[in-house]
Amino acid sequence: MNPCVGTGAAVTLFGSEQVERARRYWRPRYIAALANGALGLGLLAVLSFGPIGEWVFAPFDGWPWWAAAPAVAAVTIVLGTLVRLPVSFWAGYVHEHAWGFSTQTLAGWGADRLKSLAVGVVLAGAALVGLVAAVHAFPSWWPLVGAVAAAALVLLVSWAAPVVLEPLFNRARPLADARLATELRALADQAGVPVREVLVIDASRRTRKLNAYVSGLGSTRRVVLFDTLAQEAPPAEVRLVVAHELGHRRARHVAKGTALGVAGALAFVLVLWAVDAAGWRSVADPRVIPFVLLLAACLEALLAPLGSALSRRWERQADDFSLALTGDPSAFESTHRRLALSNLADLTPPRLVYLAWFTHPTEPERILRARESPA
Repeated sequence: MNPCVGTGAAVTLFGSEQVERARRYWRPRYIAALANGALGLGLLAVLSFGPIGEWVFAPFDGWPWWAAAPAVAAVTIVLGTLVRLPVSFWAGYVHEHAWGFSTQTLAGWGADRLKSLAVGVVLAGAALVGLVAAVHAFPSWWPLVGAVAAAALVLLVSWAAPVVLEPLFNRARPLADARLATELRALADQAGVPVREVLVIDASRRTRKLNAYVSGLGSTRRVVLFDTLAQEAPPAEVRLVVAHELGHRRARHVAKGTALGVAGALAFVLVLWAVDAAGWRSVADPRVIPFVLLLAACLEALLAPLGSALSRRWERQADDFSLALTGDPSAFESTHRRLALSNLADLTPPRLVYLAWFTHPTEPERILRARESPA
């Protein structure tokens, strides 16, 4: 079956009005995403090459590297946020309110952006400063030290995110429905991936959309539901969603994704080593930081289709697992109909957008695939 089903199938499943409504919602968002990316890349290019970067970072001339590196990193990250702020504000606040999805006040939206910026300055800044520090501390061995440190940082963030980063944005609590919680724990036992509890976060403080996810490694592993989903979906659909997330756990998708992140970090350090060895840029110079971010962004954009394709494959595996575990194809279809309608999912995305950005199959694709399942 074509992985991105045509308009005819989508119209048959959801109706032409819903297909067109989703297009009106999503097409401007795709343009905004492209604009956001172009602004970010443009800023990094300007800071990396030419007189503007020299002017911006001139105040740090004469500073020791250990002082200049965090300053350059912080300025670069903050400027990136400011340059993209108008587009981010339109896409994340104006457009979402216009379509009735956002429940945030302007102050709440701004607070989230400040927290995200602070997290970015701390995490990305630490990685960038650590890279420059490794070159100064280990002039001959810095690629090895940098690669090990980058891998360790990826593992640390994956492990700590559920208990350190996620609480900055949402409060989590155990599922209030004791009977359903017991059923979900039994479902997890049946799946071979027992969980102590399924958590619910207060996503309704920001959005009316429905969602769920898995995160964490080892002792921080968890299945998380949006409170919007827990409140609106019937128990059979909640079970189906949890079964899907358990499928990710059973297939170790989070661990595999982390491993790929580690491999990517190692490969990127090797690319930087080649750049430094060729004399194109000195990684010891704190002013290399915008160039490092530019190179990372370009490589990420080039590899995005591969990452999206792998993610869609994993989502299909989790879909298959949820069908097999629950044995409830009607709940599968009603769940994905609810998600499509409540979240106004794009039912017929442009082919290039689907290949480059879609980390999940479309809802029509998922429903049709489930109907064709031998189960």
